[in-house]
Amino acid sequence: MDAQSIAFPLAFDVDYPDRGLNRWTTAFRLILAIPVVIVLGLLSGGPGGVHIAIVGATLLLFLPTLLLILFRQKYPRWWFDFAFGLLRFDARVTSYLLLLRDEYPSVDEEQAVHVEVPYPDAPRDLNRWLPLVKWFLAIPHYIVLLFLNLAAFVVVIIAWFAILFTGRYPRGLFGFVVGVLRWELRVTAYAFLLTTDRYPPFSLNP
Repeated sequence: MDAQSIAFPLAFDVDYPDRGLNRWTTAFRLILAIPVVIVLGLLSGGPGGVHIAIVGATLLLFLPTLLLILFRQKYPRWWFDFAFGLLRFDARVTSYLLLLRDEYPSVDEEQAVHVEVPYPDAPRDLNRWLPLVKWFLAIPHYIVLLFLNLAAFVVVIIAWFAILFTGRYPRGLFGFVVGVLRWELRVTAYAFLLTTDRYPPFSLNP
């Protein structure tokens, strides 16, 4: 089988809200999100803001995970479950902030934001030395994502006005923002959560 046809071991998607979105909660989204952003910031050990787990929690989890794989060649299930749960929570909060959904983010329920990461068998699936350089190998992704995030910021502003006037998130803009988040999560899984050795694709697609 062609390597490119094998699905990357992280799946992310957000259900498109095929209904009118709440204009009032959209207008004041940044204010309404403050409580859940604070909770996520405390859990991740990072400052408040978008992609808290991608920035804060990955730094919190990266070094212990690296040491476990490097010296014990283990990825304990309880440690993976914590990292995965935090990543899912971050994805829900980020999707809410980026107006993709208007349900208030749950701390435990999946809601309409779907993240799946298979549990790795560390001795079989993970090279014990590769975590030392994954963050470096991912530099090309950081550069591309810098520009993609700038574009996504502009798209979200356009979507904010679209929702206020029409109650709808334009589907094309919605797909682009979801694709950028998917790309970021794949890089996070590879370079910082260390759940896979497969290099992330340069793609917004599932």
